Amino acid sequence: MRLTYTIVFTVIGLALCLFNATGYDPHNAFLFMFSVPIWFVELFGDIHKVSVMGMYALTVLSYAVIGAVCDYLIAKLYRRRSA
Repeated sequence: MRLTYTIVFTVIGLALCLFNATGYDPHNAFLFMFSVPIWFVELFGDIHKVSVMGMYALTVLSYAVIGAVCDYLIAKLYRRRSA
Protein backbone atom coordinates (compact mmCIF):
# COMPACT_ATOMS: atom_id res chain seq x y z
CA MET A 1 0.00 0.00 0.00
CA ARG A 2 1.35 3.40 -0.96
CA LEU A 3 1.30 6.08 1.72
CA THR A 4 0.85 9.04 -0.61
CA TYR A 5 -2.04 10.69 1.20
CA THR A 6 -0.55 10.03 4.62
CA ILE A 7 2.62 11.86 3.67
CA VAL A 8 0.79 14.74 1.96
CA PHE A 9 -1.65 15.26 4.83
CA THR A 10 1.16 15.10 7.40
CA VAL A 11 3.07 17.77 5.49
CA ILE A 12 -0.09 19.90 5.39
CA GLY A 13 -0.43 19.55 9.16
CA LEU A 14 3.23 20.46 9.67
CA ALA A 15 2.88 23.47 7.37
CA LEU A 16 -0.18 24.66 9.27
CA CYS A 17 1.66 24.44 12.59
CA LEU A 18 4.81 26.08 11.24
CA PHE A 19 2.75 28.88 9.69
CA ASN A 20 1.20 29.55 13.09
CA ALA A 21 4.44 29.18 15.06
CA THR A 22 6.38 31.62 12.87
CA GLY A 23 3.92 34.42 13.59
CA TYR A 24 2.41 34.82 10.15
CA ASP A 25 -0.95 33.89 11.68
CA PRO A 26 -1.02 36.43 14.55
CA HIS A 27 -4.65 35.87 15.53
CA ASN A 28 -4.51 32.07 15.11
CA ALA A 29 -7.29 32.19 12.53
CA PHE A 30 -5.89 29.49 10.24
CA LEU A 31 -5.00 27.20 13.12
CA PHE A 32 -8.48 27.50 14.63
CA MET A 33 -10.14 26.93 11.24
CA PHE A 34 -8.12 23.92 10.11
CA SER A 35 -7.05 22.08 13.29
CA VAL A 36 -9.50 19.34 14.22
CA PRO A 37 -8.24 18.87 17.82
CA ILE A 38 -8.65 22.59 18.51
CA TRP A 39 -12.29 22.34 17.43
CA PHE A 40 -12.90 19.84 20.21
CA VAL A 41 -10.94 21.84 22.77
CA GLU A 42 -13.01 24.92 21.97
CA LEU A 43 -16.24 22.94 22.33
CA PHE A 44 -15.47 21.27 25.64
CA GLY A 45 -12.93 23.49 27.38
CA ASP A 46 -10.86 26.64 27.48
CA ILE A 47 -8.29 26.97 24.71
CA HIS A 48 -6.06 29.11 26.94
CA LYS A 49 -5.49 26.23 29.38
CA VAL A 50 -4.09 23.87 26.74
CA SER A 51 -0.43 23.49 25.76
CA VAL A 52 0.38 25.01 22.38
CA MET A 53 2.98 22.33 21.59
CA GLY A 54 0.44 19.65 22.49
CA MET A 55 -2.05 21.18 20.07
CA TYR A 56 0.60 21.29 17.35
CA ALA A 57 1.43 17.61 17.94
CA LEU A 58 -2.24 16.62 17.93
CA THR A 59 -2.85 18.63 14.76
CA VAL A 60 -0.05 16.88 12.89
CA LEU A 61 -1.16 13.51 14.25
CA SER A 62 -4.79 14.09 13.26
CA TYR A 63 -3.78 15.06 9.73
CA ALA A 64 -1.61 11.93 9.49
CA VAL A 65 -4.52 9.76 10.64
CA ILE A 66 -6.86 11.38 8.09
CA GLY A 67 -4.29 10.67 5.36
CA ALA A 68 -3.87 7.07 6.52
CA VAL A 69 -7.63 6.54 6.42
CA CYS A 70 -7.72 7.94 2.88
CA ASP A 71 -4.88 5.61 1.83
CA TYR A 72 -6.64 2.63 3.39
CA LEU A 73 -9.97 3.39 1.69
CA ILE A 74 -8.33 3.91 -1.71
CA ALA A 75 -6.36 0.66 -1.39
CA LYS A 76 -9.56 -1.15 -0.42
CA LEU A 77 -11.34 0.33 -3.45
CA TYR A 78 -8.54 -0.81 -5.80
CA ARG A 79 -8.58 -4.33 -4.31
CA ARG A 80 -12.33 -4.53 -4.80
CA ARG A 81 -12.10 -3.37 -8.43
CA SER A 82 -9.31 -5.80 -9.30
CA ALA A 83 -11.14 -8.79 -7.83
